[in-house]
Amino acid sequence: MAQTPPRSDRSPLTPEEIASVRKPYRAASLLPGRVFHDPAILAWEMEHFFARDWLVVGRAEEAPETGSYFLAEVARESIVIVRGRDGQLRAFYNVCRHRGTAVAEKPRGKLVRFQCPYHAWIYDLDGSLVRAKHLDDLEDFDVKDFGLVPVRLAVWQGWVFLCLSSETPPLEEFLGDWIEHHVDRDMTSLRRAGRLEYDVKANWKVIAENYSECYHCPAVHPLLNRLTPYDLGGDWYPSGPWKGGWMPLDAGYDTMSMDGGRNGRPLLPFTTPEDDRKILYHILWPNLILSIHPDYVLTHHTWPIEPGRSKVVCDLYVTEETLAAGFGVADALEFWNLTNEQDYRVCEMQQRGTASRSFVAGRYSNQEASVHAFDLMVADRYAMDGVWTSRGRRTGEGKVRTRTRSAAGG
Repeated sequence: MAQTPPRSDRSPLTPEEIASVRKPYRAASLLPGRVFHDPAILAWEMEHFFARDWLVVGRAEEAPETGSYFLAEVARESIVIVRGRDGQLRAFYNVCRHRGTAVAEKPRGKLVRFQCPYHAWIYDLDGSLVRAKHLDDLEDFDVKDFGLVPVRLAVWQGWVFLCLSSETPPLEEFLGDWIEHHVDRDMTSLRRAGRLEYDVKANWKVIAENYSECYHCPAVHPLLNRLTPYDLGGDWYPSGPWKGGWMPLDAGYDTMSMDGGRNGRPLLPFTTPEDDRKILYHILWPNLILSIHPDYVLTHHTWPIEPGRSKVVCDLYVTEETLAAGFGVADALEFWNLTNEQDYRVCEMQQRGTASRSFVAGRYSNQEASVHAFDLMVADRYAMDGVWTSRGRRTGEGKVRTRTRSAAGG
C-alpha cells in the first residue's frame, strides 16, 4: 500500500483546477481566486518555490571589495552575501551557530570578520569559526564543525542568484534557454542609477500577471500606450523557466520616459539595431521582472510578505560609463513611478475582488496569452508531476506598425 505523502508535498490545487489552467489558452481558465488569499498556499509556495528554486537577490557590485556584504531575505531566511579574501562571493545563513543570533545586523556594510553581537563568536569571511570563548573543555567539539551554514550562490551577468536547496540543479542547467536568449547581451557592466520601492496590497502572482499583458494599457496607462501601442509586438516561446515578449516603440519615440526621449542617454552597447526600437519584457521564474530598453535596463523584484501583500523593488540600470558620464534618469524614473502606481492600484482592486464569494476564475482574452504563460509556470509547479506545459500563441502576434502622431502628440 502506497504511503500518503507528507502534507507539505501535496499540491495546493485539485487536479481539476490544474487541468483547467493547463488547457490551450483559448480554452483555459485563470488561476482560482484562493491562490491569491490562502495563507496555507503561500506557505506552500515559500517552501516549494522560493526555498527550492534559484532566485536573483542582487548584483555582484553590491559587494565590490573584500569584506563588503549585503543581506537578502529568501523564503523568510536572512542570508548574508560577502566578498571573501580570495575575491569570491559567498552566501551564508545569517545565523550564529551558538544560539542563533544574526551575525550581521545592517543591510549592507564592510567588515574584517563577522562577530556575533550576543556572545562574540567570530567567523572569518569564508564562514569558518575562528574564535569562541569558554569552549575549550567541551566534549566532542571542533570549531571546524561550527562554521556558518553556506547557501548555494552563482553569478550570471552580474546578477547574484541564491538557492536554499541542495537538490536543485546548478544555475546554468536550471536557467535552460534563458542563457542562450541573452547570449549576445553582456549586462555585467550595468550599474544601478535609481530605485523605487512599493508596499502593494496584492498577491505576488497578481503583480506578475499584470506585468504580463497590455490589455489594460489603454485604460490604465495612457502615456505608456502612446509610446508602445498595446496591440503590437510578439512573444517568445522558451523551454526554460521564463516567459516574455517585445513591444515596438511608436514613431517619434525612443524609449520609455515622460517625453519618450532618451535625453542624452546613449544606447546600451549590447542592443541590436532592431532592438533599438523595442522594449523587451521578461519574467524569470519566480519573481524577477526584467525589461530591456534601448538605453536602460529595468527590474522589478516582487517579494511576498503575506497572501495579500507584496514588496516590490524597482531598479533602473545603465552602463557604468553612462553613469560615470553623469547622464540623468529622472525622466525614466518618473515614468515608471507613474506606471507602477497605476498598475498597483488595479492590482489591489483585483486582490479585493478575487476575495469575493461571487468570484469564479475567469477566461483569458486573446491579448493574454503571456498571462497564461506565467500561470502555466505556476500550475506546472503546483502539479509536481514533472510535466511542463507548452504555451499557446496570441492572435495577430508579431504585427509591427506605426501610427502617425498628430500635432498634439496623440
